Amino acid sequence: MAAVAALRLLRAQVPGWLRRGPCAPLPAGFCTRGSASAAGRQEPEPRPTVARQRDGIRNVILSNPKKRNALSLAMLKSLQNDILHEADSKDLRVIIISAEGPVFSSGHDLKELTEEQGRDHHAEIFQTCSEVMMLIRNHPVPVIAMVNGLATAAGCQLVASCDIAIASDKSSFATPGVNIGLFCSTPAVALGRAVPRKVALEMLFTGEPISAQEALLHGLLSKVVPEEQLEEETMRIARKIASLSRPVVSLGKATFYKQLPQDLRTAYYLASQTMVDNLGLQDGQEGIKAFIEKRKPVWSP
Repeated sequence: MAAVAALRLLRAQVPGWLRRGPCAPLPAGFCTRGSASAAGRQEPEPRPTVARQRDGIRNVILSNPKKRNALSLAMLKSLQNDILHEADSKDLRVIIISAEGPVFSSGHDLKELTEEQGRDHHAEIFQTCSEVMMLIRNHPVPVIAMVNGLATAAGCQLVASCDIAIASDKSSFATPGVNIGLFCSTPAVALGRAVPRKVALEMLFTGEPISAQEALLHGLLSKVVPEEQLEEETMRIARKIASLSRPVVSLGKATFYKQLPQDLRTAYYLASQTMVDNLGLQDGQEGIKAFIEKRKPVWSP
């Protein structure tokens, strides 16, 4: 399928050590940041993300609240690894990206963007960030952002890049780079595809934040709920997706994004072809038979 092919292309560009990562393998239980080092060895730096998977749902947590979950190069690579890990596994049905602390993500680590770091390092940061955002779009399973707090710059870009975004009513969103002389050009790619142009440009030109309710109104978010209901509602949606046919959902996600930029005639042509392909899937026929026979479908493993 198109989504899987695109994902494999992205994976081919990622070094092998990053694809494996310190967490591999990540089974039905969960993956921690790492274990204690052997006697006499210096304990390695903890990974800036934590990944856990159970019942088809992978929770990827940005876990560096002291640095406001800044998307440093290390954070981006760790996030990339957790999303890529066994992406083709039939046991994986949905990914949730959340964060520890009061800030979902403050965006890039500005200490990595000084002139001392050099142009090549800067280019690597933005290339890696772009790869992560495209990986979310091309991933065969839905990716949900669960936001509780502030998401700015590349943090806002991450939210805009996810397929679904659920936020607490205390959350807010901004692209404030213009205030420090660094226009949020890469966040604008995802933001400009999620909200109306004039809303995106006001955020980009002023750097002023918008509330969760404003973000919902303009299409950046799928749903806003009280903070105490955020995890429950996100998990409800994730469990619903996880209960459905992975091949059907994967095919549908890939086609949705493929037809979106096309003219109306081409979009309908692509979608019609997909409907025919969908009917050719085992789960496509199983779902129809189950409906006719008034029973629950038994999806392929």
